[in-house]
Amino acid sequence: MAERWRPETHTFHLPEGEMTITLKDVAILTGMPISGDAVIGPQTKPEGGWGPLIRDRLGFDMPTTTPIQGRGHPPLNAGQVSVPWLVSHIQQEVVINDETPEEQVERYARIYLIGLVGGFLFPDKSNRWIQGIWLSLLIGDWDAIGEKSWGSAVLAGVYRELCTCSKVGAKQAGAAMFILQLWVWEHLPMFAPADPRPYRRNDDELNFLQNLPYGVK
Repeated sequence: MAERWRPETHTFHLPEGEMTITLKDVAILTGMPISGDAVIGPQTKPEGGWGPLIRDRLGFDMPTTTPIQGRGHPPLNAGQVSVPWLVSHIQQEVVINDETPEEQVERYARIYLIGLVGGFLFPDKSNRWIQGIWLSLLIGDWDAIGEKSWGSAVLAGVYRELCTCSKVGAKQAGAAMFILQLWVWEHLPMFAPADPRPYRRNDDELNFLQNLPYGVK
């Protein structure tokens, strides 16, 4: 699909004509909002860089040096959070029950969201680093965060990455390419799995799926 992408028109050139991923596709496949405030990050770094903000909001004492004899990647590097370190730290620490303070629950929620946004919706090509800039978009009123136009921002990221990876010599692609995969399965069924539902769903599963995005089904 990348080889058939034309950066001039942001469309796939196919033998039958041109096609492209639309905002409506993103909304139906993922359930992400496509209206609301634009997802815009700060134009400048906060005083002291992203490191202090990450430490303050995530609540982790994150060293900036590699813990094991200089091997691997440090958890925090130039305002970026290490994905493997963050996942392992969450698995070791996060325990939520009825007695967990609300501030702690919100901190865990913020950790989950920065992983979701920075590592899944806007990943880099290595899928090892999350930009600290995303944390600045996840601060404030929780309802306001959910009402931003995340779908349009993610689609813009997919467009941009397709323009990059369609060039000669490109070997990798970042962005939320799962959207492209779901879109291809839906609109070009010859590329879809032969049977996406290899077993018969019971009534409980069907009722559960009714409220989920089409891409999950």
